[in-house]
Amino acid sequence: MFGAVPRLRADCRADRTTSGARRRALRVGLISALVPLSLVQCGRAPDPAALATNSQANVQVVAKTSSQTSNARVASGDTFEDRFPAPQFKERFPSASESFLQRQMSDLSPRRAVQQQPPEQASYKVASLEPQVPYKRPPRDDLTTLVSMKSSAFPYFGNNPASDAPFLNISKGDRRGHRSYSGRVFWQDETYSDSRVLVHVPEHFDVHKPGVIVVFFHGNGATLERDVRDRQLVPKQISDSGANAVLLAPQMAVDAADSSAGKFWQPGGFKRFMAESADHLARLTGDPDSARAFANMPIVIVGYSGGFLPTAWSLEVGGISDRVRGVVLLDAIYGELDKFASWIESHRSGFFVSSYTRYTARRDRELMSMLRQKGISVAEDMDEPLRPGSVVFVETGDGITHRDYVTRAWTRDPLKDVLVKMSATPSLALTRVASTNPSASSR
Repeated sequence: MFGAVPRLRADCRADRTTSGARRRALRVGLISALVPLSLVQCGRAPDPAALATNSQANVQVVAKTSSQTSNARVASGDTFEDRFPAPQFKERFPSASESFLQRQMSDLSPRRAVQQQPPEQASYKVASLEPQVPYKRPPRDDLTTLVSMKSSAFPYFGNNPASDAPFLNISKGDRRGHRSYSGRVFWQDETYSDSRVLVHVPEHFDVHKPGVIVVFFHGNGATLERDVRDRQLVPKQISDSGANAVLLAPQMAVDAADSSAGKFWQPGGFKRFMAESADHLARLTGDPDSARAFANMPIVIVGYSGGFLPTAWSLEVGGISDRVRGVVLLDAIYGELDKFASWIESHRSGFFVSSYTRYTARRDRELMSMLRQKGISVAEDMDEPLRPGSVVFVETGDGITHRDYVTRAWTRDPLKDVLVKMSATPSLALTRVASTNPSASSR
């Protein structure tokens, strides 16, 4: 009996040793299956076959573990859904009661910073929730454009006041035309159908300040773009003068040896033209409310060569002769002396300038004589400042040509010179319309 006991104990120890070895072997196998091959291989690229085998082993282990945990979810955190859970609706669109601030469109508009002052330091009372900023004209470039106007000189289907006969006095088939005094025929569709007006607003012009409207009547054989704008540089002279002035230059007979005045022959024609121009100027300057300012702004009429005819009739029957504060004729007195003399005599608050070459010298001297007989003082140079009532006649030498007269007369850029002299004379009072002769306003 006693001999058997040690043997039994030895068997038990052997069994325990064998059982422990088996358990240790099982644990090592499980650990080896779960350890990534990339770690076991010490940085070597895994073998594709071994990687596939390892994946199958993991699936078997997970399946076995799942069956042992009564279908409990594996908390490995290795699935896409576990790492990137789908957002809940409330996380993207919280309700108004939650902490995320709901914003309205009004919350996104810029807010004015309001500085608070202690009551004892405030020296004024706030009169409005929106402080009013003083007007400041936005910067812009010179504006030069062509605008079609119904009240411009042409088309014209009325009478010629010189003969009281229809202006379009000849026809050929469906075409109608005008036979001039020289006998030449100009057709209506080619010469008298352009209703455009050259409008120029300098960069520095400000309708909220005292200003003047310059109306330019071009001569024979001219177009607005080729001659008035590009050759005679009338818009440039307006800008270079620095005067607060805008330009209106209606197209007269297109590129023709004809001085016809068209609608400016009609009583009130010039008034209608200026009224329509005020609306266009207001829109072009971007301030529709300024139409009233343009409608009352003083006017300076400039007539070159054949432009004497629309100038004379605008002064005589235009309907707003009191708004005309100056008349400038550039080698342009070919007739209508009585109309010019009448305006000069009845509008002593304005000024009159006539510069001439030998071609018009005889008529200019005749007008000077008429004015002196009326007791009106006449100057014969441009050395003196322009004042209310100034009447100036300037003869230019033989080296000055009629064709270049708008850019070179008694000086280079004569229109610029007139505007500079006019702006330097506050007593001309160009900010208001003269009312010393009420009866003249209906002329």
